[in-house]
Amino acid sequence: MTHDSTTATVSRRLFLGSVGAVGVAATLTACGGSSTPPGAGVASGAFGQGDTYSGAKVSLAFWNGFTGGDGPFMRKLVEQFNQANPDVTVSMNTLQWGDFYAKVPNAVAAGAGPDLAIMHIDQLATNAARRVIIPLDEVASGLKLTESDFAPVVWKAGIYQGKRYGIPLDIHPLGLYGNTGQLTRAGIDKLPSDKAGFEAAVKALQTKAGVKQPFWVTATWPAHLMFMSLIAQFGGSVYDAEGTTATFNSAAGVASLEWLRSFITSGASPTNVSNDAQAQAFRQQRNSLTWDGIWMMNEWAKVNGLQWGASAVPTIGDKPAVWASSHNFVVTTQSTKDPNKLAASRAFISYISDRSIEWAKSGQIPARNSVRESPAFAALKVQSTLAAQLPNVVFPPAVPGIGDVTTPTFETAVNEVILGKAQPKAALDAAAKKADAMLADNRSKYQA
Repeated sequence: MTHDSTTATVSRRLFLGSVGAVGVAATLTACGGSSTPPGAGVASGAFGQGDTYSGAKVSLAFWNGFTGGDGPFMRKLVEQFNQANPDVTVSMNTLQWGDFYAKVPNAVAAGAGPDLAIMHIDQLATNAARRVIIPLDEVASGLKLTESDFAPVVWKAGIYQGKRYGIPLDIHPLGLYGNTGQLTRAGIDKLPSDKAGFEAAVKALQTKAGVKQPFWVTATWPAHLMFMSLIAQFGGSVYDAEGTTATFNSAAGVASLEWLRSFITSGASPTNVSNDAQAQAFRQQRNSLTWDGIWMMNEWAKVNGLQWGASAVPTIGDKPAVWASSHNFVVTTQSTKDPNKLAASRAFISYISDRSIEWAKSGQIPARNSVRESPAFAALKVQSTLAAQLPNVVFPPAVPGIGDVTTPTFETAVNEVILGKAQPKAALDAAAKKADAMLADNRSKYQA
């Protein structure tokens, strides 16, 4: 999830930060009102066996949003698969994530979209409800994949209405990054892991290391991802378990925003930090501590002279918790027209999943336990360090359209509070009222 340009960074982050705020344009009209999930009637064995393909020659369109520094890692894996499977040609097409989610449904309906793709965990229910993607229970069982093969949180999150719609590739959480040179000058030998340690580190960096504003709290990205981590740490949640009611205006939500805002009122952070400005400041060594995605590790590594380290996000509340997302393999309804494409898709998913240690190098944590438990993964220091957070990952409920609720509701409330335009409780209450209405509309829209 690294990026080659500012434009790519902002586009990718705006999508991830809104947890799918760009809505899918249309339902698949070809599926009409049928209640039978597309692909449910695919003949047994249509997906073939293992990570090799032995059918007739076939071409697969594979779409994803890996437009940044992660793209070359996936492209290399695609090339290796094609070489190992001469009867399959996988063509990889990359789009900015916002464009991807807007274009895929209509393209699939027209027969001009991908046969298989990558989607974020929070987008599976939406695209399943719109019949863009098909159930993959047969893929999982055919490959003998069960919950014991994956981090449980990501395996369970791929299920919608009792069927599996994604095969998880990775998990990408927030982490804490620190300027180790500045921390050393402040007399701190490791990144803080709790509230007292974090606040003490900020003060020591100011008084002993001469860093005037060590911790920049943004008004946009990634403040609402920090909020999603913090509210869970304080014992709350963004939505109820069914995804029918907003619960972010709880005491836990208020405490989360008050804590973030405290660094601005104390002067430890500038007052109006825009999207990505805190990351640029970290590169320039103008701040010392920042919460950001695991994918940023490769960005920090590019900066000459920057001494940095990574650790789990600190536990500010009563229990550890962290926001994360996940890339999942999906197969589209377009593929159901050709059993050879289904078989080749299954072989491709198996091949990449088995070799996801190479994908991990792009700044990701493999979803497969066997890969994470390997010596090769242990040698990836940042990834293996942040992988310790997997038991504490928080995903949204698997409810269609839930990602579209984020930006106009609690993300907006976080922005208003950070900027000092509203008090936490009032902002969250107003946002929750709007969120409840949107969630109700979604239930009607998706007949969920």
